[in-house]
Amino acid sequence: MGSPGFNNGQQQQRLGITEPISLGGPTEYDVIKTRELEKVLILDVQYLQDAGLYENQQEAVSREEVLGRLDQIWVKTISRAKGLNEQLVQEANAKIFTFGSYRLGVHGPGADIDTLCVGPRHASRDEDFFGELHRMLSEMPEVTELNPVPDAHVPVMRFKFNGVSIDLLYAKLSLWVIPEYLDISQESILQNADDQTVRSLNGCRVTDQVLRLVPNIQNFRTTLRCMKFWAKRRGVYSN
Repeated sequence: MGSPGFNNGQQQQRLGITEPISLGGPTEYDVIKTRELEKVLILDVQYLQDAGLYENQQEAVSREEVLGRLDQIWVKTISRAKGLNEQLVQEANAKIFTFGSYRLGVHGPGADIDTLCVGPRHASRDEDFFGELHRMLSEMPEVTELNPVPDAHVPVMRFKFNGVSIDLLYAKLSLWVIPEYLDISQESILQNADDQTVRSLNGCRVTDQVLRLVPNIQNFRTTLRCMKFWAKRRGVYSN
């Protein structure tokens, strides 16, 4: 008899550290109930979208693009102020990543969008992120309720962008230029990083790890949305 988790002597990928409860596939009844559940979730989302309480994908992408452009301007501004040569000023950049429910694809109306700004080695957290970037955000008409929390365990800048709550973290890497296709899951990215940067990177790294480990992302999202929907209906989950 083969070990649990293996079929016909063929070794299969083990997900997690415990034995699977069952290796059986869904029954016809399971498939029918799943489709019924998906219809309920779709109707719930459609209702929220029709009521203007749930942003569409285009608005979400637009918001990320605006934040990305802002960070490019911010980094170039502080690079020039620090006396870097013009070539480094032009190459200086930052990148915006999302994480949490938004990155998982299960965010709901009114939920914060967790974002991470990854900046170069010469862009400091206190003086530049909570200083110059905070000033630039405060001058934008789209930004309201701007609230920097530099002393938090994970330092964060909280604000609303066109009415949508955003939590913006900052991670400073030991690089002059942030690569276009930066893989923040690599362990090497943590080299020479301070504790606040490691904690700020953790959200994105964990979210990406979850997405990599889940064998069926669509089923995972449906299940998670169902749990959030159940909790919201019972008043135990505000988002």
